[in-house]
Amino acid sequence: MMKDDKRFREVDENCWNPEVRIEEMNAKGVTVQVLSTVPVMFSYWAKPFDTLDLCRILNDDLAKTVSKHPDRFVGLGTLPMQAPELAIQEMKRCRHELGFPGVQIGTHVNDWNLDAPELLPFFAAAEEHCCAIFVHPWDMEMGGRMEKYFLPWLVGMTTETTAALCCLMFGGILERFPNLRMCFAHGGGCAPYTIGRIDHGYHARPDLCAQLTTLSPRTQLNRVYCDSLVHDQRALKLLVDVIGQDRVVLGTDYPFPLGDLDAGKFIESMEEFGDDLKGKILFENACDFLGLDRRKYDADST
Repeated sequence: MMKDDKRFREVDENCWNPEVRIEEMNAKGVTVQVLSTVPVMFSYWAKPFDTLDLCRILNDDLAKTVSKHPDRFVGLGTLPMQAPELAIQEMKRCRHELGFPGVQIGTHVNDWNLDAPELLPFFAAAEEHCCAIFVHPWDMEMGGRMEKYFLPWLVGMTTETTAALCCLMFGGILERFPNLRMCFAHGGGCAPYTIGRIDHGYHARPDLCAQLTTLSPRTQLNRVYCDSLVHDQRALKLLVDVIGQDRVVLGTDYPFPLGDLDAGKFIESMEEFGDDLKGKILFENACDFLGLDRRKYDADST
């Protein structure tokens, strides 16, 4: 993949070939994958109608893959978020024409954080149309102090997600739209692990943090989902303790290097988790987040 005139990333066939993906899924015991666009292709920086054209191409191609393998893949659409009215239009098409249960968006949209007033109509429409929203970090600071040591991916991504969650909580979005279903990548960034500090800030500086919401961050964090991609057993246990057993979904970042490429093995290794909790993380919670009927994918029920 090239970004402008620079090499961004080398990708293998499993990034675009569903047959290769299915072979690898079968080898790892994965029944269903949720597919979404690589965040670098969000293209929020481009002219809105150009991004809409790209989104339609990507979403139509993804829909073809899901249609060909309906028992193996689920799709999440991508949207021109820099133009909320176009984003709503394409979100509705994804939900009602392409049959996607949700969409993927970035942690910010150019200079807008996710609490921007311009985005309120989008969140209202997502709630109205029962559209799940997966939030993935993107557009991290790449230069200066962040240039070395893979820091944009190791530090920048988790910081992006934490900032997005804080803006949604402090900005009153989660309180205003209580039926909005949102999931955050990479274990919710740093938010579940620094919720004590975030919550303390809400109470200690209400003049800065409590102007737009009446709910504490600790309360609001129980309203969102996070994926399990934390690479550490203690971190995963804390994540489950903080946001709840019904709110953690399996995340892999397959097929990229920072992913959990042996899907499910990490969850199965959690000796402190019983079979019921493992089942929730491996499948059930994702079905709840996406509004899917697990019986469609459960071989034991057919």
